[in-house]
Amino acid sequence: MPEMLKIVDLHAEAGDREILKGVNLTVEEGQTCVLFGPNGSGKSTLMATIMGYSTIKVTSGKILFKGKDITDLPVDERAKMGIGMMMQRPPNIYGVKLGDLIKASAPENGDTVIEGADKFKMENFLDREVNVGFSGGEIKRSELLQLTAQKPEFILLDEPESGVDLENIDLIGNKVHDLLYDTCPGSRRHVSSLVITHTGQIMDYIGADRGYVMKNGRIQCSGNPLELLREIKKNGYGECDACKIIKL
Repeated sequence: MPEMLKIVDLHAEAGDREILKGVNLTVEEGQTCVLFGPNGSGKSTLMATIMGYSTIKVTSGKILFKGKDITDLPVDERAKMGIGMMMQRPPNIYGVKLGDLIKASAPENGDTVIEGADKFKMENFLDREVNVGFSGGEIKRSELLQLTAQKPEFILLDEPESGVDLENIDLIGNKVHDLLYDTCPGSRRHVSSLVITHTGQIMDYIGADRGYVMKNGRIQCSGNPLELLREIKKNGYGECDACKIIKL
């Protein structure tokens, strides 16, 4: 299948400290990949680097999206090309109402998305400043509502199940599923994604084609995501048998 995202020997710094130390990773068209790894291994930095956040400095390597080198493109250009991101903890945006942000993000279907805000339990948040005073679950639902408006071809999800109660995880999981899959019966996944997860809960809703384990700023191994998760739960990251066997 064609490659949607290809990362080649990517090195990057944050605050003059090298975080990514030669990352190689591929996500094919229509594929969902999950990214496992201990805290501080560089997973969120990798997401921010793919999205083009200015707080991250790429020192070497390449990020290719649909065959085009986007390593030096700004965030807005990447978003226009079809990359969207659900952050683990997005910033508060004072003075900007959620409904206005959605309309600005989706000139063609913003009104339609706003009309369907009740399906995300966000109908009472449209006149509120973005993320200000929102709970963890409300922030996740707000991010998904914004992604629904943006309609990206490639989605980055940074721990979508973290800080979410059991009621919200079901809603969030189903809405992520809707973003990734065609809505017709017997649908197939038509949007690619890279998902950071610690618990693997999100895979109950969206499945996963490939798993990667990241440690110390590098991809240590890749393989069947369920097998990798099972090894991590059993042995932890330090003694993951999969990483001993499937070295990259």
